[in-house]
Amino acid sequence: MTFPALFLLHAPDGFFSAPVAAAMWVVTVLALAVAVRRADANLNEKAVPLMGVMAAFVFAAQMFNFQVAGGTSGHLMGGVLVAILLGPWAGTVVMACVIAVQALVFQDGGLVVMGANIFNMGVVGTFGGYVLYRAIAGLLGGEKRGRLPAAAIAAWLSVVIAAVLVSFQLAISDTTSLTVALPAMVGVHALIGIGEAVITVAALSFISATRGDLLQVARPALAGQGGQG
Repeated sequence: MTFPALFLLHAPDGFFSAPVAAAMWVVTVLALAVAVRRADANLNEKAVPLMGVMAAFVFAAQMFNFQVAGGTSGHLMGGVLVAILLGPWAGTVVMACVIAVQALVFQDGGLVVMGANIFNMGVVGTFGGYVLYRAIAGLLGGEKRGRLPAAAIAAWLSVVIAAVLVSFQLAISDTTSLTVALPAMVGVHALIGIGEAVITVAALSFISATRGDLLQVARPALAGQGGQG
């Protein structure tokens, strides 16, 4: 039994009502406008080409699905990984571009509901995931010590929180009830989030071992931390 398309993060057209889709477009455009301005103010010459590299990496990585329970498959969302390397503002812009290309070129997600998809995965999944990452790393004693466990937890939570948002959007749209959508979405995406966490940690471990300087491209160290590894 495969997971029904109704409960995927890349929502197709017709699953959200017109008011919900329109409201999400407004919120997403405002969020992206802020992200673009803040990214432009904070990027350096090293971060700009890295944005293109990360967009290509995430886009390519999302082409590969991994199996979870009951014939369900998932793929990397990538928001936390991108935000750690680029910062939350540039990371949000990169993820919005990736999600838009997926919808426009590969029909992975609808065009009318693309604002909601970008918000759920590209804004909340990236910016929100980065906020969680920084908070968890701080609790673990700083980014140098807590980077990998913080990234794993934040990556997992970013997928689950995006799933919760989709559940409420489906319920508000009267597509299905929250009592049906929420357990279905959270249940399967809690498993997909494990794959997200594993891939994120593996990528960060590889980057730390081979190009540790990339971990310092776009972000200041956490307060109270003397440096980054």
